[in-house]
Amino acid sequence: MQVRVLFFGVLKELAGRDSDSLSLPDQATLADVLGHYEQRIPRLRELVPALAMSVNQEYASLEAKLKPGDEVALLPPVSGGSGNAELPGGAHASIVREKIDTQQILERIKRPEDGAAVVFEGIVRNHTRGRRTLYLNYEAYEGMALKQMELLAVQALAEFKIRDLAIVHRLGRLEVGETSVLIVVASAHRAAAFEACRWLIDTLKRTVPIWKKEYFEDGAVWADGEPFPAEVPRAVGSPAERRASK
Repeated sequence: MQVRVLFFGVLKELAGRDSDSLSLPDQATLADVLGHYEQRIPRLRELVPALAMSVNQEYASLEAKLKPGDEVALLPPVSGGSGNAELPGGAHASIVREKIDTQQILERIKRPEDGAAVVFEGIVRNHTRGRRTLYLNYEAYEGMALKQMELLAVQALAEFKIRDLAIVHRLGRLEVGETSVLIVVASAHRAAAFEACRWLIDTLKRTVPIWKKEYFEDGAVWADGEPFPAEVPRAVGSPAERRASK
């Protein structure tokens, strides 16, 4: 059977491509896909303990069995915005490529019954670890990223006493001072709004498949991502250990 394999961030550079078509035997699993690329990309083995994988835009364990036509992605730890970022009907999350208009989104979210509206903006700073930043470039596994952002919004609305929220992330080239991610939370009371906003950005930074490349005067690097949380299946163990567990 044939499956499509996607590479993102530093994995895209190691593989020398952003996607591949892979032939596998029937009943193959994600472990078989990972083993295939470990043999062909030696440096991949160093990164395996930090990787996650997905099938058809859902995080999946190495034991997941594949079907013909599946879309598989190898995901390094994620890095954690026409700027009006119109959200589809009923949606709370958006991915854009133009400047984010924070004031417009804030005004759209606020209602007379709200006692608080908390705004978080992630902004491109002019330095990282002592090096002067020229600009950043963000990329994403877009379909999965949007799905994960929407799931975070639904979870926040269920778990915190808030009325509404919006999450907007920008992709592409961003200059110093520009907003890369915006979160707006509205509620009757400030405590719930602050708590939900903090939870949203912290969780987004660890679970939504978006990566950034930092460009400096003397080169460029993919930003170190935060570890995936425990609930996300990880590509751990040596190839031999994975074969033994099958």
